[in-house]
Amino acid sequence: MRPAILFPLFAEIRTLAGVGPKLEKLIAKVAGPRLVDLVFDLPLGVVDRSYRPSLAAAEPGRIATVEVMVLDHLPPRIKSQPYKVRVSDETAVMELVYFRAKADWLMEILPLGARRILSGRIEKFKDRLQMAHPDYVVAPEEIAAFALHEPVYGLTEGLTARPMAKAVRGAVERVPAMPEWQDPAFVKQRGFAPFNAALAAAHNPVHDDDLSPQTPARQRLAYDELLANQLALLMIRAHLREGKKGRPIAGTGLLKAKAMAALPFTLTDPQLQALAEIEQDMASEKRMLRLLQGDVGSGKTIVALLAMLKAVEDGLQAALMAPTELLVRQHLASLEPYARAAGVRLASLTGREKGAGRETTLAKLAAGEIDILIGTHALFSEDVVFKNLGLAVVDEQHRFGVHQRMQLQSKGKKSAADVLVMTATPIPRTLALTAYGDMDVSKITGRPPGRKPVETRVMSADRLDELIAHLRTALDRGSRAYWVCPLVEESEKIDLAAAQDRAVMLRQALGPPSSKKISVGLVHGKMKATERDAAMLAFKTGETQMLVATTVIEVGVDVPEATIMVVEHAERFGLAQLHQLRGRVGRGTGKSSCILVWHEPLGETAKARLKTMRDTDDGFVIAEEDLRLRGPGEVLGRRQSGLEEFRMADPVAHADLLGIAHDDARLVLARDPDLISPRGAALRVLLYLFGRDEAVRYLRTG
Repeated sequence: MRPAILFPLFAEIRTLAGVGPKLEKLIAKVAGPRLVDLVFDLPLGVVDRSYRPSLAAAEPGRIATVEVMVLDHLPPRIKSQPYKVRVSDETAVMELVYFRAKADWLMEILPLGARRILSGRIEKFKDRLQMAHPDYVVAPEEIAAFALHEPVYGLTEGLTARPMAKAVRGAVERVPAMPEWQDPAFVKQRGFAPFNAALAAAHNPVHDDDLSPQTPARQRLAYDELLANQLALLMIRAHLREGKKGRPIAGTGLLKAKAMAALPFTLTDPQLQALAEIEQDMASEKRMLRLLQGDVGSGKTIVALLAMLKAVEDGLQAALMAPTELLVRQHLASLEPYARAAGVRLASLTGREKGAGRETTLAKLAAGEIDILIGTHALFSEDVVFKNLGLAVVDEQHRFGVHQRMQLQSKGKKSAADVLVMTATPIPRTLALTAYGDMDVSKITGRPPGRKPVETRVMSADRLDELIAHLRTALDRGSRAYWVCPLVEESEKIDLAAAQDRAVMLRQALGPPSSKKISVGLVHGKMKATERDAAMLAFKTGETQMLVATTVIEVGVDVPEATIMVVEHAERFGLAQLHQLRGRVGRGTGKSSCILVWHEPLGETAKARLKTMRDTDDGFVIAEEDLRLRGPGEVLGRRQSGLEEFRMADPVAHADLLGIAHDDARLVLARDPDLISPRGAALRVLLYLFGRDEAVRYLRTG
């Protein structure tokens, strides 16, 4: 239950004075529906009104606060003209300019002969000083009515700065005196103020430097949020491991040895290291929750198969879940020879299976006559019952959320299944901690023997004719190529039209004078699964030499014969996505190339991305650079990855604090797993404050 001290902060914003239904809706759109959302909505800028020049000395274009006398009013002759009021401070005269303002209101706030303090931006127009719509007009005795340093918050259409700032101020004033949940020695070492003081400082910037994530106030608040995040992840992890007991899976090694003997290659040292870490986890009585990271083509799937065989050796079953039917069939085809060599029964289950075929598969699964089941989301269905699931492997984790991971794990009957999660999207350490802090991490670095590096070239769209001529020559010689179409995030229809138009153009361009007819296929996300699979199969078998596609081919498509990847409008793609696309080639023994075609205008960030792609093929280096260039929100995609959306913290700017928070959270839970000490009780308040209610519910007490 939420602590009583926090009740005022979780009230709706309509409880603030001056916030009616219309304003409430607008503020909620920007920040959120509760007072705590406003408290966490830190300023984006600051307006400095402390510049107090005489009118004669005022710098045009700068916000100034001046004291003047009202000289006269100049109403417009025609409706379209502005209303002007002339004012002076004895050194110069200035015009106040108002559009569509009511004369009686202006007369009321600016009476003739009265002295007024004005604040706004002074401009020069035809050698005359002007201030359009002053931000403030007050009598000298009311100077305290506005702050000389004004925080600027995010706005939306219909919401202006003043009511937003007033609402935030009202919310911050309702923050109760919070207990100190941080270690006193750490607070002293870092020079951190208490939470309430840090919050007040963050909401009252004086200079632009006060908006930096590295100010003591913002660092303090960021650390509070990061600690809440890490505590929650570790508590959820403890719950997953202890809620339903795991079991040791030792295995005999016999099936694994048979499969390894059938491999046409030797496992690399990083593969063997990752497998050893997985097997050590499986042998423990605690449930395994491990993330296996490996670059495109690093050989994660074969490591996962060997782990699944270990479970089968102990009389258990294993499941491999992939995000698409195409990937399921691909896994089935690639693993089947080794499963057959080991004498293991392999089957698949997708949403497409219906009727008698599906019933037969489910019956065999429940009877224990299927050792390893490969499937899509269909594995979550209630009628999918394993006789004894020991290991669940999730491929391309960023396509699934934490709850789906837990759901599959719970399919184990007598005890919870071990879980191995795989991703070909290398994840920087900071994101691994925030998004996957509930798991241990293994990495497979490098590429399997025989894999050649992909030569990456960057080319302007002005040279498209030259590129197509080179493609025609390569395709004539038997090469196969992908052409990925422009990414237009705003509209799938435009995406589709671009792909269709490009396919038509390439069919015409790759015709004569080519020595033979070159077939160009098309695949996109709007096609029916059967049509898409047919197009992919035609490309895989060589029936078509070129495949025009949208990013539907980004993950998991395996055509070793394809040696050329063209990405059009490469400047619109993120680094991780470009790296994934490049990983579709270089999967065989032939020399491969990736051509990144860019269009004007080319911004500095896009330029940096393309240079990184040209300079390195190390997915982990690319992931770190992607995080630096784009920030954490975009790298994994919050909606798909379950990545926390931080309000106070920036996992890039506060990476050092994240590591400290992780270690502090581990130490806290080792000493006080139920958070019942005085600091533990304060940390419960912290968890609720940052919305980590679910984690608190996992505590055994309270």
